[in-house]
Amino acid sequence: QVQLVESGGGLVQVVGSLRLSCARSGRTFSYYGMAWFRQAPGKEREFVSAINWNGINTYYADSVKGRFTISRDNDNNTVYLQMNSLKSEDTAVYYCAADLKYGMTVTRGSSPSTWQYWGQGTQVTVSS
Repeated sequence: QVQLVESGGGLVQVVGSLRLSCARSGRTFSYYGMAWFRQAPGKEREFVSAINWNGINTYYADSVKGRFTISRDNDNNTVYLQMNSLKSEDTAVYYCAADLKYGMTVTRGSSPSTWQYWGQGTQVTVSS
């Protein structure tokens, strides 16, 4: 069973930065595609970013492109989301997801229903 645990959320001011982490249990982490999604109150869960197994293939939502950076450390079974120039509309619960079928390429991974494993989420609040 794959377990994902997010951390790093919190309260930050507009134009500030945060780095989210997602730690994964399991010895085959290296082969999984990983992604971040977010869900604001009253809205559907939306895609933020994804990364393939070796970090070469990354994919971003237009709303975060140029501000957020996804990366992974396979030795430590962790994926990161560096969020810079935060805006109030970035406020949401951020979820980490994993799926083996996105191990090679993640460019078709924007639908949350296609990801198998999920973390519990971490709250990010951007205040103005």
